[in-house]
Amino acid sequence: MLSEEITRCVEKYYNRGSEIRRRLHQYPELSEQEVETAGLVAGVLREFGIETTCGIAGHGVLGIIQGSKPGKTVLLRADMDALAIDEAADIPFKSKRPGVMHACGHDGHTAGLLMAGMALNELKDKFPGTIKLLFQPAEETVGGAERMIAAGVMENPKVDAAFGCHLWGQAEEGTVLVKSGPFMASPDEFYIKLSGEGGHAAMPHLTADPALMTAQAIIQFQSIISRRKNPLEPAALSVCVVRGGSTFNVIPESMEMLGTIRTFSKELRDFIPQEMEKVLKAVTLMSGGNYNFKVSRLFPPLINDVYAADFVRKAAEKTLGKEFVIEAEPSMGGDDFAYFAEKVPSSYFFVGIAPKGSRVVHHSPYFQWDDRILRISSACLCQTAVDFLYAV
Repeated sequence: MLSEEITRCVEKYYNRGSEIRRRLHQYPELSEQEVETAGLVAGVLREFGIETTCGIAGHGVLGIIQGSKPGKTVLLRADMDALAIDEAADIPFKSKRPGVMHACGHDGHTAGLLMAGMALNELKDKFPGTIKLLFQPAEETVGGAERMIAAGVMENPKVDAAFGCHLWGQAEEGTVLVKSGPFMASPDEFYIKLSGEGGHAAMPHLTADPALMTAQAIIQFQSIISRRKNPLEPAALSVCVVRGGSTFNVIPESMEMLGTIRTFSKELRDFIPQEMEKVLKAVTLMSGGNYNFKVSRLFPPLINDVYAADFVRKAAEKTLGKEFVIEAEPSMGGDDFAYFAEKVPSSYFFVGIAPKGSRVVHHSPYFQWDDRILRISSACLCQTAVDFLYAV
């Protein structure tokens, strides 16, 4: 429905979307600091006569487009925050803020949804129902989606379905990746402190060595993944920081570890920390030490609804052609869009940004992608929303 009109409108607003993307990229803002970004978004929405509410759950912005007659309500979401990375990519619109960079594509998510809003607003007399354009802060840290839901963005009118997309560096430009079911993992964090008795490195028998405990624990953690869980159930457990000690000949009093646990099910999300604690108990008992273990649960796993994912798939096929729509593999990355997916039928999808024969690494100082991708993300969001509103 309205495929030709959507293509025309997206092309009409492409240059404006590209300008917005570059402006956002030059002036990135960290989580919970998205003041200028939210102001720019609100200004654009109001310029096009879209009903706008600001300051939701911090710096969140909501635009509402009313169709030609009553109907269902669909929510389209974009995240706005940047990362604490110093940009190294050689591009003409490089970040002007040292140590802050859009290294995950959120500038594109925001600009793409604004383009979609411009197009949908022009076509509002041709579809029923309501479209909510949600611009969310703090995806990279505290889970701004949960806060916006608590602030009431899913009500008045009540949202029937939610959709969003993420620019994806592991997929080729010109493709869209979608699947039903488990799509992105829960990105839980853990902290461990192993304490013992330090001493001279030449007399290890007089110490309770936390460095040795740390090494043993890391190895045994991997046996949880390879031997304790069902191999048909995906999960990842990564120790990403190990710190302790100050010099080459002193066994330290303590060592610390930081890392992440990635799962797609509640059962595994509970099981893996339980097994990690068993390892820590055994290692410290054997070595004469003790431990402190904390797990911080972040977002839930992102599970795409079958019905909603099918809308995305068919919309992308209309937009790009069937050969450019790919069945996605689940990602161990996390995204707080998962909170929307817990509330209503929802689907998240990936839009490829990698030049043919290469890949683009997220959260890298060299992360970059071409503005023309905005045409794809914007058109797919528009088509998905319109198709959903027209569906019986």
